Amino acid sequence: MEQIWDSSLENAVTALSSGDYATALKTLRPLAAQGQPDAQYNLGVMYREGHGVPQDYGEALKWLRLAAVQGHVEAQANLGVMYAMGLGVPQDYTEAVKWYRLAAEQGDPGAQHNLGAMYFHGCGVPQNDVRSYMWYNLAAANSTGDLQKLAADNRDVIASRMTPTQIAEAQRLAQQCQAQQFKGC
Repeated sequence: MEQIWDSSLENAVTALSSGDYATALKTLRPLAAQGQPDAQYNLGVMYREGHGVPQDYGEALKWLRLAAVQGHVEAQANLGVMYAMGLGVPQDYTEAVKWYRLAAEQGDPGAQHNLGAMYFHGCGVPQNDVRSYMWYNLAAANSTGDLQKLAADNRDVIASRMTPTQIAEAQRLAQQCQAQQFKGC
């Protein structure tokens, strides 16, 4: 069954990337219904974005959550965004932090960046410059391109209001977190 899932999913992702949403949907629906997390994630994104289906945040949440509880990192990060922005659910920063943290612990730099923002603003967690710096620093170290620059810029902004001792603590925590492969950060 796994091999069938893999080839069908590959075909669906190819169809998605080329904008052939009808083919993608036809392939993803049965795989998602059978519990395949990548298919559930992609179907959730289709509903969130309205690609080949009417935009429906409720359906997006359903499929993303099914994938997320199976440990799908991108689904976890996307659920965090939906809760943080109140897309299809009441805005809930605590729930957003929960999903961001699960994705961040799997090394997702976008979720790490978003956790940095949550600590920076005190949304869903107590405001904490040291934790914010730590997560921005990890996101900068584990990403490339625009996200790397954004995370580094945000880290530098928060550093401007921190003491040298706080910065040293944040850097120590980031190194410790990296060494623990993001578990228990």
